[in-house]
Amino acid sequence: MSINSALLAGVSGLVANSSALAAISDNIANVNTTAYKRNQVAFATMVTSQAVKGEYSAGGVQGNNHSFVSQQGLIQSAASSTDLAISGDGFFVVSQNATSPASQFTRAGAFQPDAAGYLVNDAGLYLQGWPVQANGTFDTDPSDLSKIKPINIKNLGAAVQQTSQIGVSANLNQTTPTSVAAATYSAVTKSMAAYAATGIGTAPDAAPIEVTVIDSVGGAHKFAMAFEKTSTPNTWNAEIYAVPATDVSSAGPSGQVAAGLVKFNTDGTIDLANTTLFGAAGAAPVINLAASAGAAPKWGTALGIAASTFNIDLTQLSQLASASTVNSVSSNGASAGNIVGVQVGTDGVVSALFDNSQVRKIAQLAVATFPNGDGLAATSGNAYRGTLQAGTMTLKAAGAGGAGKISPSSLEASTVDLSAEFTGLITTQKAYSASSKIITTADNMLSELISIIR
Repeated sequence: MSINSALLAGVSGLVANSSALAAISDNIANVNTTAYKRNQVAFATMVTSQAVKGEYSAGGVQGNNHSFVSQQGLIQSAASSTDLAISGDGFFVVSQNATSPASQFTRAGAFQPDAAGYLVNDAGLYLQGWPVQANGTFDTDPSDLSKIKPINIKNLGAAVQQTSQIGVSANLNQTTPTSVAAATYSAVTKSMAAYAATGIGTAPDAAPIEVTVIDSVGGAHKFAMAFEKTSTPNTWNAEIYAVPATDVSSAGPSGQVAAGLVKFNTDGTIDLANTTLFGAAGAAPVINLAASAGAAPKWGTALGIAASTFNIDLTQLSQLASASTVNSVSSNGASAGNIVGVQVGTDGVVSALFDNSQVRKIAQLAVATFPNGDGLAATSGNAYRGTLQAGTMTLKAAGAGGAGKISPSSLEASTVDLSAEFTGLITTQKAYSASSKIITTADNMLSELISIIR
């Protein structure tokens, strides 16, 4: 009967508008929730078959919730370096705890280290990423969630960087007169290393250039590079030796690790092709120090440290007619340091900062993308889980393959517009009242119908 259908249509209107009110209430309540995505109840008509010609049966209305998960919120600056936002498509991958598998996705990036050092957001969800490999790369996989792990920024230990590169910028005075000692110089019996250790032998013609070498356990060792001009133009005797000599066991004089000739071109630049300081003419400028049990030269037995190999860049060594001087000495080694901060790049690489100026990669954030982000199912904690409607998940590095870039020290704001929500409150209230009027009117008509039989 048409009156009954009108009555049911009114009820459906009440139900649909109640759902709309609930969605608006959620939106308003979460106006300040980080990366909250607004919900909206969309109304759709319900049509019933018309059984009797000339009569109309009301079908009513149906409310369908729609979450605007893919809508980008405003990116706002934040104070913490671990406050993160995704600028573009994608979601952070998170888990319920440090041991459970990654199964949820969120854009709420207010992450802070917990007591154990794991990055956790305000909802207690653990941020996931690809751990750094021994060679400094990341074993990424577009679909294997088992390869990502919770990111821990505390339990890293101390950072040590063994010296592998030394650079020297200096000048040797071209006008230095050839010394009498140069005629009797011997890298074995009258060496500059021996002079440095005992005060007897052959003194260098220029102040030794001292460099610091960091070993495998973070210990610092001093090495010196000394020069003595020969009677051959543009040619100098040169040695590299440890100070004190006991740091190194050598086949030659105590502490000596290299000895030979350093030659210069007529324009004052170094002639590396004919320099023999590191062995044969043109040999690579590399110092190899074996471990204590290795062949000489090697680290002193008492040190008990691993072997070291470091390159010495002498391309900035010159011979000009000016005072011998050292311009700069650089080394990439660093002794033991403790973590003092964390930085995150736009590519999602999380790195630890140490007080010895070292930067160590920890992990790379995995950004999950879906063909239909709006099809994800919401879970508690402003997170989502995958569904058939959302499509197949793909894990990507930030900024790659359409995935958004990471914005460090930033947070994504809620997408709720209060003015639109308050307007929605008014229209929803009016629609609810109108639906209730349908019910009261249908009730009055039924009452009139019933009164006919009296």
